[in-house]
Amino acid sequence: MNPSLNLAITHLVNTGPDNFAICVFEAPYPSGRVIHDCVWHPGLTHAWQEWQQMFALHSRLDISFGVTPQTQNIPPSELLSLSSSQTTNYTSRLMQYLGMSLWRWVFDGPILGCLERSSGIAMGQNTRLRFRLEIRDPRLIALPWEIMQREAGQSAMSLSQNILFSRTTSEVESLPRLRPDRDLNILLVLGEDENQKLQLDKEAAILEQSLANGSLLGSNFQGCAPCTVKTLLQPTPQQLIKELETRAAYNIFFYAGHGLPGPDGGYLFLHPEMRLNGMELAQVLTHTGVKLAVFNACWGAQPAAVEGQAIPSSSLAEVLIRNGVPAVLGMRDQIADQESHSFIQSFVQGLRKRLPIDHAVAEARQHLLTVYKFNQPAWTLPVLYLHPEFDGELLRSYEEGITELPETSIPGIGSLFPAAWLKSAGNTYTLQSGVTRIGRTADNDIVISEPSVSKRHAEILCRNTFTGTTPVRTYYLQEKSTYGTTWILRPNGWQQIHRQEVPLEPGMQLKFGSMRSHSWEFTIEDS
Repeated sequence: MNPSLNLAITHLVNTGPDNFAICVFEAPYPSGRVIHDCVWHPGLTHAWQEWQQMFALHSRLDISFGVTPQTQNIPPSELLSLSSSQTTNYTSRLMQYLGMSLWRWVFDGPILGCLERSSGIAMGQNTRLRFRLEIRDPRLIALPWEIMQREAGQSAMSLSQNILFSRTTSEVESLPRLRPDRDLNILLVLGEDENQKLQLDKEAAILEQSLANGSLLGSNFQGCAPCTVKTLLQPTPQQLIKELETRAAYNIFFYAGHGLPGPDGGYLFLHPEMRLNGMELAQVLTHTGVKLAVFNACWGAQPAAVEGQAIPSSSLAEVLIRNGVPAVLGMRDQIADQESHSFIQSFVQGLRKRLPIDHAVAEARQHLLTVYKFNQPAWTLPVLYLHPEFDGELLRSYEEGITELPETSIPGIGSLFPAAWLKSAGNTYTLQSGVTRIGRTADNDIVISEPSVSKRHAEILCRNTFTGTTPVRTYYLQEKSTYGTTWILRPNGWQQIHRQEVPLEPGMQLKFGSMRSHSWEFTIEDS
């Protein structure tokens, strides 16, 4: 379990036109929830205008806060030293300048301290920090936050070897129980092309090869997950829905084709004169259990706009996440076919290696940087949104697939192990053979109706393994609460844990939520 740092940027409406608050609403340590007030400064607006002049191929979005009109078109002083003839140097300098400016604006004061401490915790656990950014002001969504970098010569956050970068939104529908799958099952949909230049059969063949094969040696690669691809060419909405409902095993929905931004997530032009909007697609994907939606189109991660002003909660990625799709990958702007195919191939290769989705995106982004260079925007275009309750695990890890023994795979294996329970105040709950979920809402296995208990507070994982030829069952507590209010009784008293996985031993005492709540005892039969 990667430690997670979740940041939100919100506009302070009543304090001034350019006043913002940057809030840490989840951190890997209890005191990490901090808030920092800041002011948007003209240099950021200037750099964004320059960026759009250089890189934006579609509609340009205005950022109008407290910047005076007479200074809006003045380029940043750091960029004036380069002449217009030095195009390559200028683009590289612009990208670096905007990335460093965004970093300095976000990571100031207590926010920087929280990032450094969180990164240290992740390094101490020999893992990567999962960083999730929520942009609550629609005017700032189109900015390339993925390019943030601390200093010249250092990696951008989305390219870092120590950070897994994604975006998120907190106003969401809760997720159902999600268990990692064994295989990749992709539904590839090729819709109408705006310019009628897309040769669908040829494009389908290229994408199928990129998705199904990548550069791996098929399923012979050690730990490589099998991958199947089903293609629909310009289906009607009814045909798409029927295919998804007929084969409920699809875990990835991939769309390439024409689309338009709009207030409800925009529109996918599936078939000539037939389209599906984002809200309608969200209902279909959540109903059929799709975990990842990928859009090879320039509008997937962009908000809709009226006269240059972004419409709140209008991007397709946001709409899908808000309605319960676990993960959405879209493009911030138009991406060339060759760049797109290169990214897709590397991305799916990462998924087949059983990497979490954000890890696979990081590897594919690094691949784009290597092939198309830092000063080209290709690596900045993919934008990943993850649901705040989703850990990004699409497929079971290779080690889990080798060592765990599902009870359904060997008849009678469950009878080899004693039962285990959680007991509290006269209530006894039998722990399941896979995952037992504990939380405040009714969709958990153990419901604790107390305000101090999170919706998804904790999980107890049961793992069946072998020691030699002897089957062994072990239990682990995985802490998932918002505020780190889970407690274990140690010899020196109650110890608070947060975002950790702790092995459970018979007789261990636990508390969920307030320290004044009832304690729970973990018990194994005849122990």
